[in-house]
Order: sequence, then C-alpha cells, then structure tokens
Amino acid sequence: MKIKRPDRFDGTSGKPGSQFTGDVYPYVTMAQTDGVTINTVDFTPGARTHWHHHEHGQILQVLAGRGLVCANGEIHVIRAGDTVWCPPGEQHWHGAAPDSFMVHTAISLGQTVWAEPVTQEEYAQTPEQREDDDNVR
Repeated sequence: MKIKRPDRFDGTSGKPGSQFTGDVYPYVTMAQTDGVTINTVDFTPGARTHWHHHEHGQILQVLAGRGLVCANGEIHVIRAGDTVWCPPGEQHWHGAAPDSFMVHTAISLGQTVWAEPVTQEEYAQTPEQREDDDNVR
C-alpha cells in the first residue's frame, strides 16, 4: 500500500515542455505506478490539453465546473459528475469551456503520447451548450 499526498505544480502556461494551452494547475495525485498515472488538473476558462492519446486509454472524472472533450472531430460538453472513457489510441483533447473553470481527475493507463497544441480555430468550434444534448448530463 502507498499513500501519496498530491504535489502541486505552478501554472504551466508557456513553460517549456508544457502540454497545455492557457493556465492550468496540475496536481500529481499518483506518479506512474504499475502503468497508471493519476493527475488532478484545475483548468482556467479556455485552458486545454494538447492533442494526445494513451496506450491503454484514459478515464476523466469531472469534479467541478464545465469543460469540453474532443475526439474524432466531435466536441462534447462535460460537467461535474461526468465520467469520460477515452479508448486506447484515440487522439483527443480536453479542457475548460470558454466561460468556466473545470477541475478533473485524469487516470491515464500506459504511456501518454503528446502531439500538437489544439488551435484556437479547433477550440472555437465549441458546441452550443444545450441541456437536451444526448452527450450532456
């Protein structure tokens, strides 16, 4: 058994090696252990990850706020209480909505492969935030 206290990193915007656009505040909840990495990330409005995929998939648990997740060209609104499964190898990004903070815990399985930043044009294709959307709780 291991008990790990979260390590907070200062905002990552513009720092070398950052895989985020905008200001985010990640906490390493559990460094890679047996191929699993757990991070809790506070996203400021409009902040997001770069495009990436995971060797064995990723689980996102939205703890607070409203955010966006995109795969296969489809952007979906996510809210506190939602859980998202990103299958192995699926190229995706996730982050806060333009007008909301968002906090999520990301459980990454296997290696993460980072790609290019999400452009402002890609991010600006945000869906309307309708309550009746099948993909929105």
